[in-house]
Amino acid sequence: MKVRAFLGFMSLTASLLFGGCAKKETPSTHSLSSPETQTIIVGLDDNFPPMGFRDEQHRLVGFDIDLAREACKRMGVAVEFKPIDWSAKEAELNSKRVDVLWNGLTITEERKKKIAFTAPYMENHQIIVVTGKSGIKDKAGLAGKVVGVQEGSSAVQAVEKDAKIRNSFKGLKSFGDNVTALMDLSAGRLDAVVVDEVVGRYYTSKRPGEYIILMEHFGTEDYGVGTRNDDIELLAKLQKALDDMKADGTSARIAVQWFGANIVK
Repeated sequence: MKVRAFLGFMSLTASLLFGGCAKKETPSTHSLSSPETQTIIVGLDDNFPPMGFRDEQHRLVGFDIDLAREACKRMGVAVEFKPIDWSAKEAELNSKRVDVLWNGLTITEERKKKIAFTAPYMENHQIIVVTGKSGIKDKAGLAGKVVGVQEGSSAVQAVEKDAKIRNSFKGLKSFGDNVTALMDLSAGRLDAVVVDEVVGRYYTSKRPGEYIILMEHFGTEDYGVGTRNDDIELLAKLQKALDDMKADGTSARIAVQWFGANIVK
Protein backbone atom coordinates (compact mmCIF):
# COMPACT_ATOMS: atom_id res chain seq x y z
CA MET A 1 0.00 0.00 0.00
CA LYS A 2 1.30 3.44 -0.90
CA VAL A 3 2.00 5.77 2.04
CA ARG A 4 0.17 8.66 0.34
CA ALA A 5 -2.98 6.59 -0.11
CA PHE A 6 -2.92 5.46 3.51
CA LEU A 7 -2.45 9.01 4.79
CA GLY A 8 -5.34 10.21 2.65
CA PHE A 9 -7.52 7.46 4.07
CA MET A 10 -6.58 8.40 7.66
CA SER A 11 -7.05 12.11 6.94
CA LEU A 12 -10.62 11.48 5.86
CA THR A 13 -11.28 9.43 8.98
CA ALA A 14 -9.82 12.11 11.25
CA SER A 15 -11.89 14.85 9.67
CA LEU A 16 -15.02 12.79 10.26
CA LEU A 17 -14.19 12.26 13.93
CA PHE A 18 -13.60 15.90 14.78
CA GLY A 19 -15.84 17.80 12.36
CA GLY A 20 -19.48 18.68 12.15
CA CYS A 21 -20.29 19.23 15.82
CA ALA A 22 -22.32 22.43 15.59
CA LYS A 23 -25.48 21.25 13.86
CA LYS A 24 -28.96 22.74 14.24
CA GLU A 25 -31.50 20.54 16.00
CA THR A 26 -34.54 22.70 15.26
CA PRO A 27 -37.34 20.67 13.62
CA SER A 28 -37.75 21.63 9.98
CA THR A 29 -40.76 23.67 8.95
CA HIS A 30 -41.42 24.61 5.38
CA SER A 31 -44.20 25.55 3.02
CA LEU A 32 -44.10 24.67 -0.63
CA SER A 33 -46.46 27.57 -1.24
CA SER A 34 -43.60 29.93 -0.37
CA PRO A 35 -40.62 28.56 -2.33
CA GLU A 36 -38.71 31.82 -2.04
CA THR A 37 -38.31 31.26 1.69
CA GLN A 38 -38.17 27.48 1.68
CA THR A 39 -35.16 25.38 2.59
CA ILE A 40 -35.20 21.64 2.10
CA ILE A 41 -33.17 19.91 4.82
CA VAL A 42 -31.49 16.76 3.53
CA GLY A 43 -30.66 14.12 6.14
CA LEU A 44 -27.57 12.07 5.36
CA ASP A 45 -24.70 10.00 6.69
CA ASP A 46 -21.69 12.21 5.91
CA ASN A 47 -19.38 9.20 5.94
CA PHE A 48 -20.74 7.44 2.84
CA PRO A 49 -18.34 8.06 -0.07
CA PRO A 50 -18.92 8.61 -2.88
CA MET A 51 -22.61 9.37 -2.22
CA GLY A 52 -22.07 11.95 0.54
CA PHE A 53 -18.91 12.62 2.57
CA ARG A 54 -16.44 15.30 3.64
CA ASP A 55 -13.34 16.09 1.65
CA GLU A 56 -9.98 17.16 3.09
CA GLN A 57 -11.32 20.69 3.57
CA HIS A 58 -14.30 19.26 5.49
CA ARG A 59 -16.71 20.24 2.70
CA LEU A 60 -19.68 17.99 1.94
CA VAL A 61 -19.23 16.44 -1.48
CA GLY A 62 -20.47 13.42 -3.36
CA PHE A 63 -22.78 12.08 -6.03
CA ASP A 64 -25.98 12.46 -3.99
CA ILE A 65 -24.86 15.90 -2.79
CA ASP A 66 -24.51 17.11 -6.40
CA LEU A 67 -27.78 15.44 -7.39
CA ALA A 68 -29.66 17.05 -4.49
CA ARG A 69 -28.22 20.50 -5.15
CA GLU A 70 -29.26 20.37 -8.79
CA ALA A 71 -32.75 19.05 -8.00
CA CYS A 72 -33.37 21.74 -5.38
CA LYS A 73 -32.12 24.40 -7.78
CA ARG A 74 -34.68 23.25 -10.32
CA MET A 75 -37.38 23.23 -7.65
CA GLY A 76 -36.54 26.82 -6.77
CA VAL A 77 -35.65 26.05 -3.15
CA ALA A 78 -32.52 26.27 -1.01
CA VAL A 79 -30.90 23.10 0.34
CA GLU A 80 -29.28 22.39 3.69
CA PHE A 81 -27.41 19.14 4.41
CA LYS A 82 -27.72 17.74 7.92
CA PRO A 83 -25.69 14.73 9.10
CA ILE A 84 -27.85 12.42 11.22
CA ASP A 85 -27.69 9.12 13.06
CA TRP A 86 -28.32 6.92 10.03
CA SER A 87 -29.57 4.03 12.15
CA ALA A 88 -32.44 6.33 13.26
CA LYS A 89 -33.08 7.91 9.87
CA GLU A 90 -36.84 7.21 9.70
CA ALA A 91 -37.32 8.77 13.14
CA GLU A 92 -35.29 11.84 12.10
CA LEU A 93 -37.51 12.24 9.03
CA ASN A 94 -40.88 11.66 10.66
CA SER A 95 -40.05 13.91 13.62
CA LYS A 96 -39.41 16.68 11.02
CA ARG A 97 -35.79 17.27 11.95
CA VAL A 98 -35.07 16.71 8.24
CA ASP A 99 -37.28 16.90 5.15
CA VAL A 100 -35.82 14.14 3.00
CA LEU A 101 -33.40 11.22 3.31
CA TRP A 102 -30.98 11.31 0.41
CA ASN A 103 -27.83 9.27 0.80
CA GLY A 104 -27.86 5.97 -1.06
CA LEU A 105 -31.12 5.01 0.67
CA THR A 106 -32.29 1.54 -0.31
CA ILE A 107 -35.97 1.10 -1.15
CA THR A 108 -37.38 -1.81 0.86
CA GLU A 109 -40.92 -3.01 1.56
CA GLU A 110 -40.35 -2.50 5.29
CA ARG A 111 -39.22 1.10 4.82
CA LYS A 112 -42.14 1.82 2.47
CA LYS A 113 -44.44 1.22 5.43
CA LYS A 114 -42.87 4.18 7.23
CA ILE A 115 -41.85 6.65 4.51
CA ALA A 116 -42.51 7.48 0.84
CA PHE A 117 -39.96 7.12 -1.95
CA THR A 118 -39.21 8.60 -5.33
CA ALA A 119 -38.84 6.22 -8.23
CA PRO A 120 -35.46 4.41 -8.11
CA TYR A 121 -32.60 6.48 -9.53
CA MET A 122 -29.80 3.93 -9.14
CA GLU A 123 -29.28 0.16 -8.88
CA ASN A 124 -26.83 -1.12 -6.28
CA HIS A 125 -25.47 -4.44 -5.00
CA GLN A 126 -24.37 -5.54 -1.54
CA ILE A 127 -20.85 -6.69 -2.36
CA ILE A 128 -18.38 -8.74 -0.34
CA VAL A 129 -14.95 -7.19 0.15
CA VAL A 130 -12.00 -9.27 1.37
CA THR A 131 -8.24 -8.76 1.43
CA GLY A 132 -5.99 -10.25 -1.20
CA LYS A 133 -4.45 -12.64 1.32
CA SER A 134 -7.75 -13.95 2.75
CA GLY A 135 -8.17 -16.87 0.38
CA ILE A 136 -11.94 -16.36 0.39
CA LYS A 137 -13.37 -16.95 -3.09
CA ASP A 138 -17.15 -16.96 -2.62
CA LYS A 139 -19.98 -16.73 -0.07
CA ALA A 140 -19.39 -20.30 1.05
CA GLY A 141 -15.88 -19.27 2.03
CA LEU A 142 -17.33 -16.98 4.72
CA ALA A 143 -18.11 -20.02 6.90
CA GLY A 144 -16.34 -19.67 10.25
CA LYS A 145 -15.34 -16.07 9.47
CA VAL A 146 -16.05 -12.70 11.13
CA VAL A 147 -17.93 -10.38 8.78
CA GLY A 148 -18.40 -6.63 9.23
CA VAL A 149 -21.36 -4.41 8.27
CA GLN A 150 -22.42 -0.83 8.94
CA GLU A 151 -25.07 -0.62 11.64
CA GLY A 152 -28.46 0.38 10.24
CA SER A 153 -27.40 -0.17 6.63
CA SER A 154 -29.17 -2.33 4.09
CA ALA A 155 -26.16 -4.67 4.23
CA VAL A 156 -27.48 -5.94 7.56
CA GLN A 157 -30.84 -6.92 6.06
CA ALA A 158 -29.21 -8.41 2.98
CA VAL A 159 -26.95 -10.66 5.05
CA GLU A 160 -29.70 -11.71 7.46
CA LYS A 161 -31.94 -12.61 4.52
CA ASP A 162 -29.46 -15.29 3.42
CA ALA A 163 -29.97 -17.36 6.57
CA LYS A 164 -27.84 -20.34 5.51
CA ILE A 165 -24.75 -18.23 4.84
CA ARG A 166 -25.39 -15.95 7.83
CA ASN A 167 -25.59 -18.89 10.23
CA SER A 168 -22.24 -20.17 8.98
CA PHE A 169 -20.41 -17.03 10.18
CA LYS A 170 -18.29 -17.09 13.27
CA GLY A 171 -19.62 -13.61 13.94
CA LEU A 172 -21.33 -10.58 12.40
CA LYS A 173 -19.86 -7.33 13.71
CA SER A 174 -21.57 -3.94 13.35
CA PHE A 175 -19.74 -0.63 12.89
CA GLY A 176 -20.84 2.98 13.03
CA ASP A 177 -19.47 3.56 9.52
CA ASN A 178 -17.95 1.70 6.60
CA VAL A 179 -14.58 3.43 6.93
CA THR A 180 -13.97 1.82 10.31
CA ALA A 181 -15.16 -1.57 9.06
CA LEU A 182 -12.73 -1.49 6.13
CA MET A 183 -9.90 -0.37 8.40
CA ASP A 184 -10.58 -3.36 10.65
CA LEU A 185 -10.55 -5.58 7.57
CA SER A 186 -7.12 -4.22 6.62
CA ALA A 187 -5.88 -4.76 10.18
CA GLY A 188 -6.99 -8.39 10.16
CA ARG A 189 -9.72 -7.96 12.78
CA LEU A 190 -12.31 -8.91 10.17
CA ASP A 191 -12.32 -11.48 7.40
CA ALA A 192 -14.79 -9.69 5.12
CA VAL A 193 -17.02 -6.64 4.87
CA VAL A 194 -20.45 -6.53 3.22
CA VAL A 195 -21.03 -3.04 1.87
CA ASP A 196 -22.92 -1.05 -0.75
CA GLU A 197 -21.21 -1.49 -4.11
CA VAL A 198 -20.81 2.27 -4.66
CA VAL A 199 -18.94 2.58 -1.36
CA GLY A 200 -16.90 -0.58 -1.72
CA ARG A 201 -15.70 0.22 -5.21
CA TYR A 202 -14.86 3.78 -4.25
CA TYR A 203 -12.55 2.69 -1.41
CA THR A 204 -11.00 -0.34 -3.06
CA SER A 205 -10.05 1.75 -6.10
CA LYS A 206 -8.04 4.01 -3.79
CA ARG A 207 -6.01 1.10 -2.40
CA PRO A 208 -5.24 -1.07 -5.45
CA GLY A 209 -4.02 -4.57 -4.76
CA GLU A 210 -5.16 -4.64 -1.14
CA TYR A 211 -8.82 -5.58 -1.53
CA ILE A 212 -10.74 -8.06 -3.65
CA ILE A 213 -14.44 -7.80 -4.50
CA LEU A 214 -16.00 -11.26 -4.83
CA MET A 215 -18.13 -12.16 -7.84
CA GLU A 216 -20.98 -13.28 -5.59
CA HIS A 217 -22.95 -10.70 -3.63
CA PHE A 218 -25.88 -10.45 -1.22
CA GLY A 219 -28.44 -9.10 -3.66
CA THR A 220 -29.50 -6.18 -5.82
CA GLU A 221 -31.35 -3.15 -4.55
CA ASP A 222 -32.64 0.20 -5.74
CA TYR A 223 -31.78 3.64 -4.34
CA GLY A 224 -34.47 6.28 -3.90
CA VAL A 225 -35.04 9.55 -2.04
CA GLY A 226 -37.21 9.21 1.07
CA THR A 227 -39.88 11.71 2.16
CA ARG A 228 -42.64 11.74 4.75
CA ASN A 229 -45.84 10.03 3.62
CA ASP A 230 -47.84 13.24 3.93
CA ASP A 231 -45.38 15.38 1.93
CA ILE A 232 -47.18 14.60 -1.33
CA GLU A 233 -46.41 17.92 -3.01
CA LEU A 234 -42.73 17.80 -2.11
CA LEU A 235 -42.43 14.24 -3.45
CA ALA A 236 -44.14 15.17 -6.73
CA LYS A 237 -41.90 18.20 -7.32
CA LEU A 238 -38.79 16.23 -6.42
CA GLN A 239 -39.74 13.42 -8.78
CA LYS A 240 -40.28 15.88 -11.63
CA ALA A 241 -36.86 17.43 -11.04
CA LEU A 242 -35.21 14.00 -11.10
CA ASP A 243 -37.09 12.99 -14.24
CA ASP A 244 -36.06 16.20 -16.00
CA MET A 245 -32.43 15.73 -14.94
CA LYS A 246 -32.42 12.23 -16.38
CA ALA A 247 -34.09 13.34 -19.61
CA ASP A 248 -31.65 16.16 -20.33
CA GLY A 249 -28.54 14.17 -19.35
CA THR A 250 -27.66 16.10 -16.20
CA SER A 251 -27.83 13.10 -13.87
CA ALA A 252 -25.73 11.07 -16.32
CA ARG A 253 -23.08 13.80 -16.35
CA ILE A 254 -22.94 13.82 -12.54
CA ALA A 255 -22.69 10.02 -12.50
CA VAL A 256 -19.77 9.99 -14.93
CA GLN A 257 -17.99 12.54 -12.74
CA TRP A 258 -18.19 10.27 -9.69
CA PHE A 259 -18.24 6.74 -11.12
CA GLY A 260 -16.67 7.06 -14.54
CA ALA A 261 -19.87 5.77 -16.15
CA ASN A 262 -23.58 6.54 -16.30
CA ILE A 263 -25.08 4.21 -13.70
CA VAL A 264 -28.30 6.18 -13.21
CA LYS A 265 -31.35 3.94 -13.51
